[in-house]
Amino acid sequence: MSSSDEWLALYTTIKLAGLTTLILLLLGTPLAWYMSKIQSRYKVFLEAIVALPLVLPPTVLGFYLLVIFSPTSTPGKWWLDTTGYSLAFSFTGILIGSVIYSLPFVVQPLQKAFEQLGDHVLEAGAMLSANSMDRFFTLVLPMTKASFITAASLGFAHTVGEFGVVLMIGGNIPGETRVLSIALFDHVEALNYSTAHWLAACLLIGSMVLLALIYLLNFNHERNIKYRMEP
Repeated sequence: MSSSDEWLALYTTIKLAGLTTLILLLLGTPLAWYMSKIQSRYKVFLEAIVALPLVLPPTVLGFYLLVIFSPTSTPGKWWLDTTGYSLAFSFTGILIGSVIYSLPFVVQPLQKAFEQLGDHVLEAGAMLSANSMDRFFTLVLPMTKASFITAASLGFAHTVGEFGVVLMIGGNIPGETRVLSIALFDHVEALNYSTAHWLAACLLIGSMVLLALIYLLNFNHERNIKYRMEP
């Protein structure tokens, strides 16, 4: 990655993945908590909506978001009138798209962790006169820490690897919407395979390292639980 364009694409990618992960943790945690507690039969429809980006082609999601972000649509026109710039082909636009596209990668691990935790921990905290916020931060959060790290890591890694959604919504604007995956595509189209190999290797190695850290964390967490349960 020798040219300034590639370093700028790296910066945009890390910025996008970092902000997406932060937003998903803030929004996804209460959503995952709610989904782990509701007993209504409509829960399956909510779970299906959250999981939809897992099976929906990225270009389909990107196309509909592009239509919504367009200045001719009501949301897009409101944003343009309020901020003075369009959501389409902007960093804010690809950020919103990334949050939606990576939503299940953060919500689902947290939901499973909350469901496995059960209600007995919260009931014990309630008996000690702890309010709901105290119980979450002093009991639930420490006991599900590994799941939060896994969710954040998956959300970050999935955003780094995005292509279709980002390209449909943001195009290829250096310093604004051009991320590493799009830069890689550009170099392949231009038959510049040396730089393409370098970018692909960076994405591959980074993904492998991140996944290895997730599995190592989960292995150590399960081993610690097993050790505590042994007499």
